[in-house]
Amino acid sequence: MFYDYAKIFVKAGHGGNGAVAFRREKYVPDGGPSGGDGGKGGSVIFIADEGLRTLVDFRYKKHFRAFAGENGKSKNMHGAHGDDLIVRVPVGTVVKREDGRLIGDLICHGQRLMVAKGGKGGKGNARFVSSVNRAPEVADNGEQGDETWLILELKLLADVGLVGFPNVGKSSIISRVSAAKPKIGDYHFTTIDPNLGVVRLGDEESFVLVDIPGLVEGASEGAGLGHRFLRHVERTRLLLHVLDISGSEGRDPLEDFRLIYTEMVQYDPNLAKKPQIIAANKMDLPGAEDNLERLRSSYGDQYEIFPVSAATGEGLWPLMRRAGQVLRELPLLQETVPEEDIKITKLEAVTGPALAVRREQDRWIVEGTEAEKQIQRTNFANEAAVNRLLKILRTMGIDKTLKTAGANNGDTVVIGPMEFEYMD
Repeated sequence: MFYDYAKIFVKAGHGGNGAVAFRREKYVPDGGPSGGDGGKGGSVIFIADEGLRTLVDFRYKKHFRAFAGENGKSKNMHGAHGDDLIVRVPVGTVVKREDGRLIGDLICHGQRLMVAKGGKGGKGNARFVSSVNRAPEVADNGEQGDETWLILELKLLADVGLVGFPNVGKSSIISRVSAAKPKIGDYHFTTIDPNLGVVRLGDEESFVLVDIPGLVEGASEGAGLGHRFLRHVERTRLLLHVLDISGSEGRDPLEDFRLIYTEMVQYDPNLAKKPQIIAANKMDLPGAEDNLERLRSSYGDQYEIFPVSAATGEGLWPLMRRAGQVLRELPLLQETVPEEDIKITKLEAVTGPALAVRREQDRWIVEGTEAEKQIQRTNFANEAAVNRLLKILRTMGIDKTLKTAGANNGDTVVIGPMEFEYMD
């Protein structure tokens, strides 16, 4: 089974809490605050690995968690940072959020993508010393790391793609011109997984050929196996459209070409811009010559047409050499700009409005990334930390916003997981 789709859960490590401590040593007068900072939580990072071919590793393991940062300690000792979690994925993996929005596209070996950022460590009380507060008793909690469900889709990276209806001879062609050994049979959907093969034209020239199965009428809407495999067509630089030119199954090869071309364009209009060569296969069967003339009359001005026979091998190598020549003239695939290290600092899903207040039944809900972050970083078991939080929220203008919205004394105000009583 060829696994080219996976849904996984990733969670970055949370930051360690800052420490509240004071230096008390016999011969050190006025030692002062000595609480260290918490360590940063580990991030989840994907790395593209050309040694992987499918997403089978994600079939059974679906949860990936990075390590948390350690809490701060006394004597100004900071907590250790949590280790990043490195997850290797095949080259050509597209990473999306659960709602389908794109996070990143890994198209070259060694490319890195941070999919969940570790939480920052909390500050120890040594960080809060000021001219007016020489002995602060407040420290921050560490931030929570990002967590989300991700969709992984693998789009094979190949130079040339073989497209066409089932049973037109795509698998036979790839078995003839490469070392690939796909299953071959005289019935529809013999091939249910893409097959990759390397076509060698000389000592220093070769290209990767992929047999893309499952294309039938309605493929762009999910009919057959097409919706699953059409995405692999996007990665190819050149398309070889294989036709059963003999019409041995009672289909018209010209109509086959029109239908498959239409399905590809409906799936992605950009596929119409890809160069195509038509391979008129099964020339060894009766009726092939007449249909070849019809094909040349209809499409000869738009496409190069090569009569071939996968059964006898006739015409295949001239076709492959022409494909190699076309590839030399085409630019390399540049769907995204390769970078040595792509980092997503924050997933869009965890961001929100700067400050918003809404009424929900008998409660006021305060929404805002910064307000929620301050709640998260506050140790509510520490009175000094709570007083500091209230000052920060007041400085942010939450009191004025609630009053303008119509809040009354005694109303319940919810910020993140915490509830407060509103007092003007």
